[in-house]
Amino acid sequence: MKLFEPLVLKFEDGNWANDPELGLMDTILEQNPKLTKMLESDITQGKPSATFGRQDAPSVEQIIRAAIYKEMKNLDYRSLEYAQEDSRICEKFVKIDPYRPYSFQVWQKYISRISEEKLEMFMVELNRIAISEGLEDVQSFRQDATVIETNIHYPTNNSLVWDCIKESERLLEHLKEEIEGFSFEEYKKKAKKIYFKINVEKNAEKRVKMFQKQLKMFTECINQVSNIVKKKSEYGVTAKAIGYIAMLESLLPVMEKVYSMTERKEINKESVPVEEKIFSIYERHTDIIVKGQRDVQFGHKVNLGCGKSNLILTCEILEGNPKDSELYQGTIEMVKKYYGKTPESSATDGGFASMANIEYSKKEGIVNIVFNKIRGCMKNVANNKWIENKLKRWRSGIEAIISNLKRGFHISRCVWKGLRHYGQKVFWSIIGYNLRVMTAGLLAGMTL
Repeated sequence: MKLFEPLVLKFEDGNWANDPELGLMDTILEQNPKLTKMLESDITQGKPSATFGRQDAPSVEQIIRAAIYKEMKNLDYRSLEYAQEDSRICEKFVKIDPYRPYSFQVWQKYISRISEEKLEMFMVELNRIAISEGLEDVQSFRQDATVIETNIHYPTNNSLVWDCIKESERLLEHLKEEIEGFSFEEYKKKAKKIYFKINVEKNAEKRVKMFQKQLKMFTECINQVSNIVKKKSEYGVTAKAIGYIAMLESLLPVMEKVYSMTERKEINKESVPVEEKIFSIYERHTDIIVKGQRDVQFGHKVNLGCGKSNLILTCEILEGNPKDSELYQGTIEMVKKYYGKTPESSATDGGFASMANIEYSKKEGIVNIVFNKIRGCMKNVANNKWIENKLKRWRSGIEAIISNLKRGFHISRCVWKGLRHYGQKVFWSIIGYNLRVMTAGLLAGMTL
């Protein structure tokens, strides 16, 4: 094992012994410079670093190390800035000059550049290292889908209308500070009263009348924003003013969409299709996820695949709410693409079961094909009943892995803003989780 001896020597230092996960990652980065190269283009955005003058930007390796430390310690960027001076292991792992620490703005600027696609490849490369160390063999594979929520309040038509009015007025107030003599009509105070009345009103007819009143005010608010956007050439006198007008212009079609869906549902009593709805004006990428009889969730469906080592081998962040059975074949193809082999055994939840998936698995050479529940004429394919039952029990372990990932890295609800950052957070958390699994596997080998 290439990592075993360097890690044992490293643990003679008390700092690394107290943080074995960081010790392992330090060893991996030292032995595999290609990991740093993998993320370099995103961080530098194709621009070569300066070779002269004062070097105020951290190196690519420092940025990657800082991002890993931040994730492993569950820190925000301000806490990361403080840890540089407060923690010896942070200073040692990130390789920073204690007399010239970097600000949290610098860390955020560079870490946020790393794309979801590059982080996925970084995760795969770490898993390949684990495979080369004998921690995983990809012979057995299990997959399951979960939901990671976006950081939004429960959406109702009433709350979305109120959010639009409130947000537009917030931007107009900022614009007023930038433009002398600028004024606008305020609707927030009146809209807030109607918003609370609708929330507590039980009578259907009275609710309709209140919505009509609110939507009339909302129409005036939309028209006001529309007129300001049309005259943007007159108001764009400062950089900030131009920025606020651009945000109003971006908000305008969202306001119109919220108006349309609210009028159709609350006034005309139409059933609005999901694809024509919006669930948050702030996190507009949010999907509605309904799984069986469970509570409705708002976020994104994430399909995860694991091996016998409990490492997460594949992750796919999905758009909408596709059936689990539609995800099975694509995930097996990802395993083949990333790790160059097809699993011998596959175990999944009953939602993934279909005759097409069974036939596909046979064609790909998977020997044991087990679904937790099967319907109709479908039958699990296994060498014997004992193996089938064993794979069923083993499959249930992925639920513990998902729970561990969500609780350990606080991503039951992703607080990072925007779809791009949502994907980044999911993959950083998986990388952190996999690092813990690798560390546990190596430490277990040391104690034998």
